[in-house]
Amino acid sequence: FYYFVRLCLDKILLQCILQSRTLSGADAINALRPFYFAVHPDFFGQHPKEREVNENSLKRLNGYLENLQKPGFRSFKPTQLTFYVREREPNSSNVQEPFSASGFRAVSFTLHTRDLLSTVLDILNSCSLSTEHVQSLNVNSQPHKEAKSTVNRPIKWDKTYYSFTGFKDPEEELEQAQRVETTLLSWLDDNEASAVKKLKKSLPLRKELERLKIELSHELQLSDIRWQRSWGIAHRCSQLHSLGRLVQQRPEILENVKGRTVVFTDRSGMSAAGHIMLGTMDVHHHWTKIFERLPNYYKLQKRLLLLEDRISQLLGGIQVIYIEELQPLLTLEEYFETLNSFYNKLRDSRLPFHPRSLRGLQMILESDRYAPSLHELGHFMIPTVCDPAALQWFIFAKAQEARENLKRKEEMMITEKELINTSTERFSLDRLYKEPSVSSAQMIDCCKRLLEESLPYLQGMHLCISHFYSVLQDGDLCIPWNWK
Repeated sequence: FYYFVRLCLDKILLQCILQSRTLSGADAINALRPFYFAVHPDFFGQHPKEREVNENSLKRLNGYLENLQKPGFRSFKPTQLTFYVREREPNSSNVQEPFSASGFRAVSFTLHTRDLLSTVLDILNSCSLSTEHVQSLNVNSQPHKEAKSTVNRPIKWDKTYYSFTGFKDPEEELEQAQRVETTLLSWLDDNEASAVKKLKKSLPLRKELERLKIELSHELQLSDIRWQRSWGIAHRCSQLHSLGRLVQQRPEILENVKGRTVVFTDRSGMSAAGHIMLGTMDVHHHWTKIFERLPNYYKLQKRLLLLEDRISQLLGGIQVIYIEELQPLLTLEEYFETLNSFYNKLRDSRLPFHPRSLRGLQMILESDRYAPSLHELGHFMIPTVCDPAALQWFIFAKAQEARENLKRKEEMMITEKELINTSTERFSLDRLYKEPSVSSAQMIDCCKRLLEESLPYLQGMHLCISHFYSVLQDGDLCIPWNWK
């Protein structure tokens, strides 16, 4: 009898699963087009922090959607995601999430659905996006609770059935999973084996990457080789092999790179920071042109530095800086135009700043703001369209606070470095690092709390402090800085 009941139950559950997955993977992608358009990282070029958060969340979302389509997949852990959603008309939205001044809002939601259709609807509803277009798809887009048909309806067993048979109540399991908050220890316990396996598999490639980087840096006399985005180890090795082949084919065009930093990124050129950018989607022909243009880039860079000095003189000696981690990746030409426009505006306004009265202070220029502000790290964030009179008043009013923030920044950087070294040694980590969007204050708080724990799982691992839990494809463990 018990065998017969279990067999019937299994058949019913299988039928329910097959019935609930009537939305294909292609249909899901089409249904989520408005969502992808609202959160795609390419639209957040002026906001590196938000871009990185969306990149990480999309990776985890894609993994969740892929798992839903795997035959026989049963492990459905609630997955919490955060996205920055672009808004066309922020003022007309009734959603209560806080808006930034840049036209987007932060949205957090938890996925715990077991089929593509429900997942798609949850995502769209969570982001306040229309679901009407889903109705046009060739699926039953009505929520399960509205289904009136009794044909193939799953049986809702009484609670006593589960007590008597010992089977697990799926509704109770789901409710319990939603109530239980992910903790660092539980997550490490569940994911340590997977991370170790991936890390061991990546070790040969990691050694190859280090070898290639050292050889190319020595051969070209480069200051450094970097990557703008967190590509996998195999991808990075491929990029270095491509650069190595170009060196062999055209050694003469690489004479002007001595002392420079090469950055593999989304486009080719020279960055505002003076680094040589090699677009990963470009072929050798484009890279060759960049190397040939280097002498002209260096001339433009000298003009740019002179322009920064002139702006500094007009603003009482305040230093104009460019911070790669906090600002969008601008080309040298784009940044020069920004500086030049700002300089002409300042020169015409003739602001009465006393010479060298603001020496020691720092500022960055931003093209997507309308009001000046003071960053917690001590530098002024000045809009290129800022009214000169308002700018003068703001700098004078905030000068002392800026000096205090700069001093605190130096102290925090020392503390952060010490805590990273201590944590690396304490847990025998191979590497401990953070994503650019994680601040020094957040990193310090994270490391202090880590040092209070006993974490044998971390020995020999690569640990990244981020905003989410994830295991990268090469075995790096990512944990949120505010882990529980």
